[in-house]
Amino acid sequence: MSRFPTVAAFEAALASLPGPDQAARDAAAARQMQLTKPAGSLGRLEDIALFMAGWQGRARPRIDHGLALVFAGNHGVTRHGVSAFPAEVTAQMVANFAAGGAAINALAGAAGLDLRIVPIDLDRPTADFTVEPAMSEAQCLAAINAGADAVDPSLDLLLLGEMGIGNTTAAAALCLRSFGGTAQNWVGAGTGVGAHGQMVKRQVLDLAMACHADLPRTPFETLRCVGGREIAAMAGAMLAARHHLIPVVLDGFVCSAALGAMAAGAPDICNHVIAGHRSAEAAHGRLLKRLVLTPLLDLGMRLGEGSGGAVAVAVMRSALAMHDQMATFADAGVSAG
Repeated sequence: MSRFPTVAAFEAALASLPGPDQAARDAAAARQMQLTKPAGSLGRLEDIALFMAGWQGRARPRIDHGLALVFAGNHGVTRHGVSAFPAEVTAQMVANFAAGGAAINALAGAAGLDLRIVPIDLDRPTADFTVEPAMSEAQCLAAINAGADAVDPSLDLLLLGEMGIGNTTAAAALCLRSFGGTAQNWVGAGTGVGAHGQMVKRQVLDLAMACHADLPRTPFETLRCVGGREIAAMAGAMLAARHHLIPVVLDGFVCSAALGAMAAGAPDICNHVIAGHRSAEAAHGRLLKRLVLTPLLDLGMRLGEGSGGAVAVAVMRSALAMHDQMATFADAGVSAG
């Protein structure tokens, strides 16, 4: 299943998530035990190889066809001054991506990933979610399916990223609606707003929660009420990837919030996902703990675009090279002890 024509189809896909190939994972684990090293001595590199084996269904996984998929959308909530940058920067950055001048262009290339940018209705921002849902049902489904349609079933690995001025406010709203707490728990500096800007963001979240208090707290309704088109698209891409058995690498807070909106109703959606890094946005670390995801990297990054995830893919390639290219004890004539 890669498209979700109705809300019921989206919910059914979340309720029927396929699992990894345990036989392939077991075969990879058996190979690990024969490689010329003490068991467990390469730490998470070994775990990554087993994770990839299970989801790719092969004992010696590889990344021949990896894609960095970056969605872009605009947010009506920016009218409240929640970002240090104006909304038109979204389209300007999409043009920069197309010209090859952004961080993700360089980092995707360094990680050996193809790069695709998917702007979604940039001339039509979502509604101001402090007074009405960000999207209608049809608009949210269209964004979810834009994400699902962008996933090639032949991929070995999918990295997700985003661009959208104001989307850390939307991400914070998703987390607050999905996991509770207070606005203080989920609001941070985002693109660099100071104390006043963060106070405004907290006020915006409180207004949003009150506005939508009587609506169901299902994953779809949460995405529709306080999400964004690029966030809903990432959710659709993640869900489609799961049904194609494609492992997914997440970038930062906004990507993780798209996952979180689904995980609040279907925790198993996290099982095929690797958190590429922990963003400098403090709420990201809190969210990853709620999702039981341990980030591969913590480099103080907070750019978005898929940038931190791309650096993590380079580490994952090292893990797979180790798993595939190391000699076994028998091959090397080394005693296994």
